[in-house]
Amino acid sequence: MKIYFVSDGTAITAEVFGSAMLSFFDVNVEKESVPFLTTVDQARGFCKQLQEEDERGDNTLVFFTISDPEIRAIIESGNSHSYNLFGDLLAPIEKALGVPAQPQAQKAHGMKQGVYDSRIDAVNYALANDDGVSIKHFDEAEIILLGVSRSGKTPTSLYLAMQYGIKTANYPLNEDDFASVGLPAVLRPHRAKLYGLTIDPNRLHEIRTGRMAASKYASPRQCRYEIDEVEAIYRQERIPFLNTTHLSVEEISTKVMAEMHLRRNRS
Repeated sequence: MKIYFVSDGTAITAEVFGSAMLSFFDVNVEKESVPFLTTVDQARGFCKQLQEEDERGDNTLVFFTISDPEIRAIIESGNSHSYNLFGDLLAPIEKALGVPAQPQAQKAHGMKQGVYDSRIDAVNYALANDDGVSIKHFDEAEIILLGVSRSGKTPTSLYLAMQYGIKTANYPLNEDDFASVGLPAVLRPHRAKLYGLTIDPNRLHEIRTGRMAASKYASPRQCRYEIDEVEAIYRQERIPFLNTTHLSVEEISTKVMAEMHLRRNRS
């Protein structure tokens, strides 16, 4: 089955909402986003494509977020399995708020300039302070992620920055740190900002093997050693930590924010 996420904006909202609904069903689907569909001609062309697929016997579902009533009507008429993701929500929200909705292309996906700037700053900060490359600006960090190599520090740092505008640094703990007593000196002044990531040693072995097969770095023994040592540091220093083995970067980030009481920059 083919699934389309259609929007007059980026289609990210349609994809997120639609994918969330599809997660309730154990089916194999092919997904495709159709962003910036903003004209009647584009809508008619898309509906013609759906008709051709239907004539070939292909099943399709369309999840859409369209602001223009005329374009929305064309999409709804072109496929019997089309779902207006905002349609059933706007009326009761209008009633609750006591004001009419004012749908406008791009408005649902827009972002205030200040929020946009803060996220760009946060991304630049995360890149500049990735993997302990720079430690002189740790005082600016809202959170500092700790963990062994390949435990999820970098993707989580970037996700927190891009999605929520949170300045996130990360620092790799290695054998030099395990040989010393307590936290590395550079981290001690920032204890309240520290949060640890850990991972199942077998999974870590798989990830590292994909990067450096047949190396000490990727060996099962080395992976077990590093995980044991890093978790011992977390417990000894009372640093909150999370096992990332079975979690997506979205889930990791959400759990980190909740436990560290971080405030997100909303659009």
